[in-house]
Amino acid sequence: MIQMKIVGIICEYNPFHNGHIYHIEKIRKLYKDCIIILVLNGYFLERGEISILDKITKANIALNNGVDVVLELPFVYGSQSADKFANAALKILNNFKVDKIIFGSECNSLDILNKIVETQLYDNNYNQKVKEYLDKGLNYPTAMSKALNINFDFNNPNDLLGISYIKAIKQNNFDIEPIVIKRTSSYHDLKSNKTIISASNIRNKLKKNESINNYLPQESINNINNINYDKYFEILKYKIITEHNLAKYLTVDEGIENKLKKVILEVNNVEDLLKKLKTKRYTYNKLNRMLVHILVGLLKEDNDILIDYIHVLGFNDKGKKYLNSIKKELVVPIKVNHDSKIFKYELKASLIYEMLTTSSSYEFELKNKPILK
Repeated sequence: MIQMKIVGIICEYNPFHNGHIYHIEKIRKLYKDCIIILVLNGYFLERGEISILDKITKANIALNNGVDVVLELPFVYGSQSADKFANAALKILNNFKVDKIIFGSECNSLDILNKIVETQLYDNNYNQKVKEYLDKGLNYPTAMSKALNINFDFNNPNDLLGISYIKAIKQNNFDIEPIVIKRTSSYHDLKSNKTIISASNIRNKLKKNESINNYLPQESINNINNINYDKYFEILKYKIITEHNLAKYLTVDEGIENKLKKVILEVNNVEDLLKKLKTKRYTYNKLNRMLVHILVGLLKEDNDILIDYIHVLGFNDKGKKYLNSIKKELVVPIKVNHDSKIFKYELKASLIYEMLTTSSSYEFELKNKPILK
């Protein structure tokens, strides 16, 4: 086996921008000859968003910018909340013998993130405290902060994912070292014009028809998809009205299906639907995930299906040599299993994504040919 640092990263690239280039370059400075293995989320993302770059484009761009191996994070896990998302991604990285995971962090402190994880995992009173604060009407980030008795901003997405990464490492007893890189832009800042800005800022500028040329490489700009949200709403409305048992779908909980069937007849777009459904318990992220689960048909009974294969989306020569060196040690096979529920959901997600964009995502999933660089 090749003796070098094997660094894992987990990204959504919605879209791939200068901050992601900085992330990869920073890793190369820390570990010059390392192998960088990316677990990449595809069509529908952790916050229930629709990716403005398709999966094949994101994999291509990653390989063109210094990543050695790109692995798929399947829809089944990639469209779920932080802990499920992170747990699956870390299991994939662990299968490929990664010894470090490097991620952006707003607080830039492993000590703080570790302290939070220790409390969440080993303080028997923590979950009860969170529940009590939720019952008092507080939102989830505020409830967590109060339960931990810590001055920490639980609205920072990179730190939240970082907590989930560390938690997954500890829960699974993985021999993977977490390392943080200071995030240079705020997810919530939608006005900055610095060279490195957040993906949310870029998407906001796109909506306002502002130039994004300074913030991401040309190959990202050339491949941005226009999402047809009118069609998204039409398909969703049909599914909600005609489905007799919405509660069978993942994240459709606490009787919200009844409100959903009522409200869908009162609105004409997804934005208004979300506004009518929003409560302190049901954040926009949770609602967006729920709608995507209904759209693709992700069942509650499939919430904990095992990862039975890992789809290698692409690699360069360096990555190919590494894969060949460890292929006999892989616990989870890299051959796509067409009989797997994971694959069937991925096909459905790709087909719906293709209906909402001009992407050829469905054909890509059927062919299963990795990108070679």
